[in-house]
Amino acid sequence: MWMLVPVAFALKMLSVFLQPLGSVWSSLGTLFLQLRAASWLAGGERNRLLQGRREAGEPSRVEGEGGGDLPTTPTSVNYHFTRQCNYKCGFCFHTAKTSFVLPLEEAKRGLLMLKEAGMEKINFSGGEPFLQDRGEYLGRLVKFCKQELQLPSVSIVSNGSLIRESWFQKYGEYLDILAISCDSFDEQVNVLIGRGQGKKNHVENLQKLRTWCKEYRVAFKINSVINRFNVDEDMKEQINALNPVRWKVFQCLIIEGENSGEDALREAERFVISDEEFEAFLDRLKDVSCLVPESNQKMRDSYLILDEYMRFLNCRNGRKDPSKSILDVGVEEAIKFSGFDEKMFLKRGGKYVWSKADLKLDW
Repeated sequence: MWMLVPVAFALKMLSVFLQPLGSVWSSLGTLFLQLRAASWLAGGERNRLLQGRREAGEPSRVEGEGGGDLPTTPTSVNYHFTRQCNYKCGFCFHTAKTSFVLPLEEAKRGLLMLKEAGMEKINFSGGEPFLQDRGEYLGRLVKFCKQELQLPSVSIVSNGSLIRESWFQKYGEYLDILAISCDSFDEQVNVLIGRGQGKKNHVENLQKLRTWCKEYRVAFKINSVINRFNVDEDMKEQINALNPVRWKVFQCLIIEGENSGEDALREAERFVISDEEFEAFLDRLKDVSCLVPESNQKMRDSYLILDEYMRFLNCRNGRKDPSKSILDVGVEEAIKFSGFDEKMFLKRGGKYVWSKADLKLDW
């Protein structure tokens, strides 16, 4: 019996210590719950602030607590899923340096990640995007983005030479905008630039595509690169006749490693025009209502560009420096190295009415 006394004493002492310890754990638990609630409320406030800035057309990168920034939202993304092309435009700044194309399901996985990060518009480009699997690869991505991801806007930039009416019949309903590259309405100038196709006429094909876009309810857009060979051309009459929703006019841009330098596949120096020449071209065409001009200054850093590996390309140093792939590190981490100037994106009118459901076109 006497041996039980120390045991009882020890249990009594343990209970004395456990009472304040239990009180401490209870306090810590309450504090943890309060901190978690505060963090959730702060996160909600930051998300509401980000959404409000998007709706107001303001940059999503804003000063937050502790000097940090909200992550850049990939609102509009240009996915160059292939570098291969059937044209040889002398000023091309995204050349055929690889033949790589992601497996379809991997491309879809990356597009889903971009949608979850806030993407509203995807633009497919190249290279020539209709070259891969005769347009089937592209068509499946277009359908996936519109039908499954339900993106407000899905668009394509193409030279138009490989598009067939059967593609519109199969995938046209899922496409909002088709932009066709056309730098001249003089076929001899197109040949000088590198858009020649032998017996095929680039300008005649443009008119056929315009007709198909109207028939299959796809908004029609024209992209033109103004360079040494077309800077004096008056395109007003032809543009007004085609009546695109937008006529995007770019100043010829030099990118080291793409169209300039030892490792480049093109030599674009002979195509370059001065800022003054570009402004003079725009001044002559200022009455064209659909004209959307982009100088080198506006263009260089105001696009989110994904290459064939789904890496963001940073053009701030006059060349294309890739981030790590979003498939490996996620969108938020990769986009930090994109060099994206969101203020310039908004200033150049990068966000516009880009869904055909909202364009209210007279089909």
